[in-house]
Amino acid sequence: MTHPFELSQEIEFGATPEQVWDAIATGPGVDSWFMGRTELGTSVGGPADLTMPGHTEKATITAYEPGTRLVTRGAEAPDGRFMAIEYLIEGRGGGTTVLRIVQNGMLGDDWETEFEAMKAGWPIYLETLKQYLTYFTGRTPSVTTAFRPGAGGPDTIWKIVTESLDVTPDVAEGDAVRLPDGSAGVVYYANLPVNLGVRTDEGLYRFIHSGTDRGDVLVLGHQNFAGRDEQAAWDGWVAERFG
Repeated sequence: MTHPFELSQEIEFGATPEQVWDAIATGPGVDSWFMGRTELGTSVGGPADLTMPGHTEKATITAYEPGTRLVTRGAEAPDGRFMAIEYLIEGRGGGTTVLRIVQNGMLGDDWETEFEAMKAGWPIYLETLKQYLTYFTGRTPSVTTAFRPGAGGPDTIWKIVTESLDVTPDVAEGDAVRLPDGSAGVVYYANLPVNLGVRTDEGLYRFIHSGTDRGDVLVLGHQNFAGRDEQAAWDGWVAERFG
């Protein structure tokens, strides 16, 4: 049985509407702060596909108003489930821009778990977008995406993650950390034991615990803006630390 839902988020950036548009309405822009790889067209009817390891989620652009509004709608499942996302951009005084995101559609039987996961997930993605617009705007990243099902409960996952970053499980925003390769970084988002975001001189790194009806999953979503392909290194870290 399907259930309708709607989720709204809003964030203000110290960036121009044009910069925000490029970040949410182009494939390279979305790759700079979201997960996986995104293909976006430039008109109504064009693709809005998200490719993760081993899977591509198909979607279509249903509204395209450059600089102000973008709407995408995912393919509808046989049982009627689908998701649509509307991005609304508004320039404000003082060189700032507000982005409002409205996500709606139909969820399945486990809709409450899905809804809470989306509600918990959007803040770190939007903060990552703010970090990108502040420190790396206009640069194209090398993207790392990794999943580890059965990584353990949230406390187990975060003990391993924080030990690997040379910090304690009570790490907070603004704390200094060190990535496994020795790179120095700073925590830009901390909502443990759910999400942790780290910024280095080269990129943005996210460690996410996703609790699903299939169990606990560790998700890595990293962007390196210095051109280094880090997928193999992080795949090796996951294999070593989580078995």
